[in-house]
Amino acid sequence: MTSWQKISLLLAFISAAFLSGIGIFIAEASLLGILLCLFGAIMTPGIGFMLKKRYNKN
Repeated sequence: MTSWQKISLLLAFISAAFLSGIGIFIAEASLLGILLCLFGAIMTPGIGFMLKKRYNKN
């Protein structure tokens, strides 16, 4: 497994955790938790795409 695959797998797990967190915080009716997990679920794939672009340039 290459280093890029390890980073990609880690980002996928983090993104899945944020998506699960959204469901958990909906059940708890915590607006702050929902917003934080939603922000994380949007930012994590964005970071992955930025890293992939940088990795492919080099």
